[in-house]
Amino acid sequence: MRRLGQILLGAFLLFTGVAHLTFARVDFRAQVPSWLPIDANVVVIASGVVELCLAVALLATWRQPARGIVGAVVAAFFVAVLPGNIAQLTEHRDGFGLDTDTARAIRLLFQPLLVVWALVVTNAVAALRRRRA
Repeated sequence: MRRLGQILLGAFLLFTGVAHLTFARVDFRAQVPSWLPIDANVVVIASGVVELCLAVALLATWRQPARGIVGAVVAAFFVAVLPGNIAQLTEHRDGFGLDTDTARAIRLLFQPLLVVWALVVTNAVAALRRRRA
């Protein structure tokens, strides 16, 4: 089950990475906080490239402890983009059909699930504990 979950997460990141760079760039701009002192297009492109790299790492890394490290990095990425999701809600920005605060808030609730998904399917916590010991 963990391997399947890791493959699905890798495929998800592959899809979203491609979307960042192609057909959904405008929608992803809605998640770039207005207070970030970097051009929104640069942020969207950079995050898309990072997502593609993370996808490849997830789809290619199967041995511990590397697998757990990849999972921890993916989880950290999901935490790092959380301010963008919060900004979409607090700045009332439409994107991906999220055109109400309720819809944006519900979407925000899924971000912790992505973090947990990355940690669980890669067995990151156990791998990192073993590495530390």
